[in-house]
Amino acid sequence: MVFDGLDFDLASGGLLLLRGANGSGKSSLIRQLAGFVPANPDAITWRGEGQLGLADNLAYIGHQPAVKPYLTVRENLALMGTVFGSGGETDDALNYWALDGLRDVPARFLSEGQKRRLALARLLLIDRQLWLLDEPNTGLDSVNLERLNTALGAHLGRGGMVVMASHVPVDGLAATILDFGALVSHTGDGA
Repeated sequence: MVFDGLDFDLASGGLLLLRGANGSGKSSLIRQLAGFVPANPDAITWRGEGQLGLADNLAYIGHQPAVKPYLTVRENLALMGTVFGSGGETDDALNYWALDGLRDVPARFLSEGQKRRLALARLLLIDRQLWLLDEPNTGLDSVNLERLNTALGAHLGRGGMVVMASHVPVDGLAATILDFGALVSHTGDGA
């Protein structure tokens, strides 16, 4: 019911930016697209197929960085490459996110920003066309926000697609904005 009447298409190279207050449904939509929350069978399609075809084509980064605390930084990335099939080099992903000096440090010792960068490093390691990102810029300083924008731009430039919830602007990237505040006001459901 939350998304009744919501309809959008995302083309190759497209960025859909989800905006709205906390609790307005941004994370729920991303989780539904990822397949974590059930949707009506025909509600989500991928290239004319049902949602099942989407599963092998997406990468999801949620609120929690989902790192294994007792594995090192490098082991965390290697695990993701093994589970999801590596499309890139672990060292390249570590270098890009300035984690190369921490490669042998157990993830439990990382700061929140470092854990976030480790989670985002997965995007460079696994080859997926659709990135579903739930506030990926949380905990990032200005240097790493720029790295994120650069990674997003490169992905979109290769024909990738991104659905991203964010309260922070994405500088220099063309985006379609889906304003959840306007959706709630439009439906008359209140906050």
